[in-house]
Amino acid sequence: MRKILIVGAGHAGLQLALSLQSEGYDITLMSARTAEEIRGGYPTSTQAMFGPALDRERAYGLNLWDGKTQAVPGCLVSLVPAPATQALSFFSKWDQPSNSIDQRAKMSTWLELFEDRGGRVIYHTVMTSDLAGLASMYDLTIIAAGKGELVEMFDRDASRSKYTAPARQLTAMYLNGVEPGNDGMDPRIDIIIAPGVGEFYAMPAYTVSGPCDLFLMEAVPGGPWDVFRDRPQAAEHLRRTQSLIMDYIPFQGYRYANAEPTDGRANLSGAFTTTIRKPVAEVAPGSYVLGMADVVVVNDPVSGQGANNASHSAAIYGRAILDRGNLPFDRNWMQATFDTYWEHARSSIALTEMLLDPMPPHTQQCLAAAAQYPAVAKRAIDLFPYPGDIHNWILDADKAAAYLAEVAAAA
Repeated sequence: MRKILIVGAGHAGLQLALSLQSEGYDITLMSARTAEEIRGGYPTSTQAMFGPALDRERAYGLNLWDGKTQAVPGCLVSLVPAPATQALSFFSKWDQPSNSIDQRAKMSTWLELFEDRGGRVIYHTVMTSDLAGLASMYDLTIIAAGKGELVEMFDRDASRSKYTAPARQLTAMYLNGVEPGNDGMDPRIDIIIAPGVGEFYAMPAYTVSGPCDLFLMEAVPGGPWDVFRDRPQAAEHLRRTQSLIMDYIPFQGYRYANAEPTDGRANLSGAFTTTIRKPVAEVAPGSYVLGMADVVVVNDPVSGQGANNASHSAAIYGRAILDRGNLPFDRNWMQATFDTYWEHARSSIALTEMLLDPMPPHTQQCLAAAAQYPAVAKRAIDLFPYPGDIHNWILDADKAAAYLAEVAAAA
């Protein structure tokens, strides 16, 4: 039986551990926090999980929230070019609904499930200096801890990393008491784009106390929404958010007038830089470890790809491990496994960059056409679960023009 060490108990590490456990592998998981510490801590991310990722969870019996949380069938996108000015909007449904589970609830439950199924968990913070000894004890060591010292072992890939500083300041909160929309399109994910200011996302969610709502605000650094760097407590955090909503998107204001944080640790604020790193690190002469998910592809949440990329990474790495049989997990295999993952992740990075950067005229034309033609709206909304389609139209001026002309002619 092959022995594998996974360092990090986030989405990617736990999904990979649970799936390989189901296939009969001897998995050791190292986590800096217990399930109870995760459950009682602050959120570390936001997430909207789309159909392909949810299918992977169901394949291994990890879909523990089906029937408990709100299935979200579609997405409403609005453009607000000036405060209190809604220029256009469009709505479409996905072929499969999405959902959003607070990772405090999801990761703590998955960690307990891994142990309940006989998995071995070592609760200990891992330092870079520990890995030389650890890696020699296993057939394969995978680093899935996307923050902290371990990430720095993996060199930044300058050829693929566009940004050197955060493009957005992020703030989010889990809420009770959010009113449904009055336009008949609930449940849905709201995406409100305010060029030069930032983006506002809102969706039904599920937290440690049960069903709730979630918002994520992405602020252009130095702009009017960039007012959370002092990381206020939940009540003050919500007050500032309500004020910004009334100033910039008042058509959403009634929904949040009576909202309350789900708990005293329901909020998070911070920033990080979208970065791609090289996937293999040498921890001792001839001894290598493999990075996965956020360790090697850090994606700003503006595109909703982070947790979905974690799912893709776990699935691709898991399949590569199964296909390897009894052959060694050498450096070439590690690089090839990442390269397979990058074929997917590069499209999610392209989607992220499209949303973070000023949109060129042809992209703006595609969004305007989405407000006019349901087929374009559907294709735009489908970029979230299927970002690979981005290269076929909206990124390229000529392809976009040809597609829009085709849609207009058909209409």
